[in-house]
Amino acid sequence: MANYWAIAIGINQYQLFQPLSCAKADAEALEDFLVTEAAFIPKHCLVMTDTSPPIGDRSTYPTKENILLLLEDLAATSWQPEDYLWLFFSGYGVNYKGKDYLMPAEGNPELVQETGIELRSLMQSLQLANLNVLLLLDINRAFGTQADAPVGEETIELAQELQLATILSCQPEQFSHESSELGHGFFTAALLEALRSGNGSNLADLENYLSLIVPKLCHHHWRPIQNPATIIPSRQQVILPKLAMESDFQPEPMIYPEESFAVALAAPPLDDSSKTSADRGRRGEVSVNSSQQVKGQKVQESGGSLVSQPMAETSLGVNTRGRFIPNSSKGYVSRLPANQPSIPFWKQFILWGGGSLLVAGLIAVVFLRNQETFRIKQISSTSPNATVSDRQVVENLPSDRTPPVKLNNQSSAQIASSSQSKKRNQAVLDLAKMSLRQTQASDLSMAIATARKIQPGEPLYEQAQENIKIWSQMILDLAEGRAKQRQYASAIAAARLITKDETPYAKAQAAINLWRLEGKQYVSNKTLLDAANALIKSEQASTYNRAIEVAKKVPADQPGFDTAQKSINKWSEKILDLAKRRAAEGERNAAIATAALVPEETGAYEDAQDAIQKWQKK
Repeated sequence: MANYWAIAIGINQYQLFQPLSCAKADAEALEDFLVTEAAFIPKHCLVMTDTSPPIGDRSTYPTKENILLLLEDLAATSWQPEDYLWLFFSGYGVNYKGKDYLMPAEGNPELVQETGIELRSLMQSLQLANLNVLLLLDINRAFGTQADAPVGEETIELAQELQLATILSCQPEQFSHESSELGHGFFTAALLEALRSGNGSNLADLENYLSLIVPKLCHHHWRPIQNPATIIPSRQQVILPKLAMESDFQPEPMIYPEESFAVALAAPPLDDSSKTSADRGRRGEVSVNSSQQVKGQKVQESGGSLVSQPMAETSLGVNTRGRFIPNSSKGYVSRLPANQPSIPFWKQFILWGGGSLLVAGLIAVVFLRNQETFRIKQISSTSPNATVSDRQVVENLPSDRTPPVKLNNQSSAQIASSSQSKKRNQAVLDLAKMSLRQTQASDLSMAIATARKIQPGEPLYEQAQENIKIWSQMILDLAEGRAKQRQYASAIAAARLITKDETPYAKAQAAINLWRLEGKQYVSNKTLLDAANALIKSEQASTYNRAIEVAKKVPADQPGFDTAQKSINKWSEKILDLAKRRAAEGERNAAIATAALVPEETGAYEDAQDAIQKWQKK
């Protein structure tokens, strides 16, 4: 049975940032709700704030080291595959050189890379642990920091790529707000109200509620607008323990490209205050639950405790993420008014007459463009005096229906390869018709889901089944390509899109297990190399020597070994360069001592020994 875990981090008192007022209260309130009302096991809910007590002999003060050590220990000793994890962070976030970072208590805006927690590495580690993760990030608060880009952009892209459920407190170009009147940030206040009122039974409902209430709070408290950004993975998941046994509902069919035109026409406009990440094109693949259509009234009622003024009325037939999803079991109902006046007869005559002329014109165009073909067929079939030569001329004319000719020098393998290539090209063409990309595993998965709607006996069934085989193999090919580039988390996310009904499923599962192992090894070895790099201080040869000793711990048969060897050789050459520089300055003894730090089995070792002998003879 899967376990539910929660880690709530809230930092008020930063060493080098402006203090926050409600981050600590946000983390504590969420932990209290999960334990007292959502049936989380108390020892599975961990809080890290400025004043949180230690867990045994482990400090819970939210430094970078304490946060990462806690995550590593839980991954190694406690978490099991398919467990559920809520990871909540309320504090500062910074974007540095295009990468998003969470800033711990000692975070330094001038040393973001060294003191911040890189979100890419964190999210990949969670994905490799094979957990059902819900990331709740309230990080858009660094008003006074110099950022290369708005924080949150990379996080949204990563969440879509890795298929991790993620909710950011606002869009990347916006800022989060907190209120002493509420005692919480607007985002957390709305989140807690959603969970307590039953509007957070699944991610889609939770998103709908947050996207409606958070902007209302901004208006009510006279703050700039704040719209949460939500990424919902394509795989359905529950988020609270008590719903795990009750959640036997099925998601409604997705809106695929071939249906989008009709949906767009049916979609009523929403006001600016309720636009969500879907309006901004930041969403992953979303499965929508049918219960959304009856949530409007409940949202209105439960939101009253947060915003004293009445809320705008919401239509029950509108998905607040910006599109209307019709019930597929009902026929289309015209939206024209019942009292619409009838069209005069003369207008009907013009319309019908014009339509008839248009149809006749199209038929004429088709006939004229194909009259040569018609004439040839007529001659070949009706002329009794046609000669053999005439018939040969007719037969040799180019035709789209000419059967393939097997060349004498063409092997059966070549013919099979050519046939397979044609099938693949057809599958790629069918993707393009649906405006889907062959380089995106999620698009291929959407295409497969669409093809499965074609039932046996229908005209395109055989072609659909052939396409499914090709598309599922293309997903596996994409995953294998990512794994070769050490993008293990992305590779696993792609391979998991292959279902049990598809041919490459067994191979994909074996690859996932291998990549999960290699991914953990890669992350572990990358951590070693990062630690080695952190030891180095410019112009100090001994620090390069210590870094080399750390990098040597990367095993030869694991991912990251080649990188470690390159670093070791580079650092040994750096030591030798420092030794030569000191020798040139007349410090022979210092040069000899420096060159002696070059370890054996490195590229610079022999040169270092030759230099030592040379300097000793002088």
